[in-house]
Amino acid sequence: MTASTTPRPAAARSRLAAAGAIAVAGALLLTGCGDQRNKHGGGSETASGSTAPLFAKLPKDIQDSKVIKVGSDIAYPPVEFKKDGKTVGIDPDIADALGKELGVKFEFDNGTFDALLTGLRSKRYNIAMSAMTDSKDRQNGVDPKTGKKVTEGVDFVDYFTAGVSIYTKKGDTKGIKTWDDLCGKKIAVQRGTVSHDLAKSESDKCDKAGKGSIGIEAFDTDVEAQTRLKAGGVDAVSSDFPVAAYAVKTAGGGNDFETVGDQVQAAPYGIAVPKGDAQLRDALQAALDAIIKNGAYEKVLKTWGVEAGAVKEAKTNGGS
Repeated sequence: MTASTTPRPAAARSRLAAAGAIAVAGALLLTGCGDQRNKHGGGSETASGSTAPLFAKLPKDIQDSKVIKVGSDIAYPPVEFKKDGKTVGIDPDIADALGKELGVKFEFDNGTFDALLTGLRSKRYNIAMSAMTDSKDRQNGVDPKTGKKVTEGVDFVDYFTAGVSIYTKKGDTKGIKTWDDLCGKKIAVQRGTVSHDLAKSESDKCDKAGKGSIGIEAFDTDVEAQTRLKAGGVDAVSSDFPVAAYAVKTAGGGNDFETVGDQVQAAPYGIAVPKGDAQLRDALQAALDAIIKNGAYEKVLKTWGVEAGAVKEAKTNGGS
């Protein structure tokens, strides 16, 4: 993910995958043989025996397997995480609702966030769904560090809106309210996220203003960043709004952290689909529209207390 580096107030956060960390990617070409599929939808039974409303829209190979393989960094509560050995969270719940419309199972495969699009390129996954910010760089396969095109890119089906938040130890904010207040201080982030990109951009601004750069410590997971803050190794953590809100609410029974300032850089989370697979992309978009209309989508967001990030309709490549 790579959003603009100019902070702006937002009403919801997003795991804006940053730098090349998630230097977008991919080209998984799943071809759908339309002439081999039963064309009837709307609940009619297909040749493969599914009565799901949108099953016929899927590519033939997915109809045959009845599985969509999902690449995800399953260490990002409440978006996706492990509980009692099961993968739970906002993304898995939305995927389950999509699966009911499509007549398939979404199987989540754990991976490091900044390697998910590489896994998509290598056809390890059909899609990537991991609080990944939809951005033009990712869509076009551009490495934000160099500005050069490095892959074919991906398409996104946008399903949530979120911004970046900052949180500190509870009762020990060290005067931090905005990114400007982080000049000369230390922050922990998850590697390859928009928070990571934003921290580097803001550090450059601090340095040019003669205020001292921001000390940035990047970790493989947001949980590791939280542990670093709890231990006093950094002054703050930056992460997506849902993650920050969940950490503040749950860590130490709500006594460990507090959110400071406003969210910035609101942007859409998107389900990443290979450029060559418009059929799968369109099927996912239709399924998302269906669960928005039937109320299943709203129910998921209410369960996790993140209604502020709801989208009103399914869109593709809405990121900037």
